[in-house]
Parts: sequence; C-alpha cells; structure tokens
Amino acid sequence: MTQRLADARLPTMNARVDQLLAEALGLPADERSALVVALLDSIEGSADASVSEAWRTEIRQRRQALAAGAVKAAPWLEAKARLGAL
Repeated sequence: MTQRLADARLPTMNARVDQLLAEALGLPADERSALVVALLDSIEGSADASVSEAWRTEIRQRRQALAAGAVKAAPWLEAKARLGAL
C-alpha cells in the first residue's frame, strides 16, 4: 500500500495531506465517493453552479452504478496508467 500511495500522490502534497489520502484510500468505495462529493461541494464557490450540479449528478450516478454492481472500480495504478496514456 505504501508504494501505491507514493505513486499516487501529487508532488506538492505534504505529510498531513499524505496521511489524509492514506485514510481516504482505506475507505470502502461508496464512502470514498461520498467524500469526493463533499470535497467538490467545498470548492464549489469558485465554479459555475450548473457545472457543480452536473458533477454532483454524475458522481451520484456513478456511485449508484458501483453500489448496484453495474460497474467495477479500477485500482488506482490502472486508472493512473490509463489517464497517462491519453
């Protein structure tokens, strides 16, 4: 887990953020999803409200699909590799 976390972290992150990330990554998928929504809501003031609502809707739909078993979560390293290939 430590190597995966080190690979996943952003270069500008500090020890406190690393600790929070490690704790968040230890949560079940549905709780991580809820955390993402809460974090996005916390920075919403800097974004267009329609964009924020669209993100909330998208995240809710994805969380429901995950909970229903319609989709399967990908490991971070796999997702990171796929994003890097774009």
